[in-house]
Amino acid sequence: MQDPVLEPTDQADVDAAFMRVALAEADRAAERGEVPVGAVLVGKDGTVLATGFNLRETDADPTAHAEIVAIRAASRARGSWRLDDTTLYVTLEPCPMCAGAMVNARLGRLVYGCDDPKAGACTSLFTIGQDTRLNHRFPMTRGVLETDCADRLKRFFAALRAQGKK
Repeated sequence: MQDPVLEPTDQADVDAAFMRVALAEADRAAERGEVPVGAVLVGKDGTVLATGFNLRETDADPTAHAEIVAIRAASRARGSWRLDDTTLYVTLEPCPMCAGAMVNARLGRLVYGCDDPKAGACTSLFTIGQDTRLNHRFPMTRGVLETDCADRLKRFFAALRAQGKK
């Protein structure tokens, strides 16, 4: 079976299509009781290189964020940590750890769904991907399928509160 390839058309349509893939990954996280964040890493030709979703609870690993899972998988598959010709789609604004990993991976571009006012490191609290003091910067598009991305998180946390969990 060939990897899915999306034919390039309008960039906004391409971004929305790949964000839907990331949303499907977020749904997989929610099914496991994980915070519903999903990611997909795409090559410049539109090939999906890797997907990931949060696995912090499942793996008892505080670094198992969707972005890190996808970056690790793509790097292993390519045999290189350099991801300068890729775009990472993620449903939630990356945290400082994930944004730092993107800098270290030399990410080509970031696209994310909704802002994270409590931990976001690309727009909300910090602008790590644009920081001129760092050795790499990456372009970013935010707000792609924002409502869909935010609604999954709202439903997940509302259900947790209803169960009396934090």
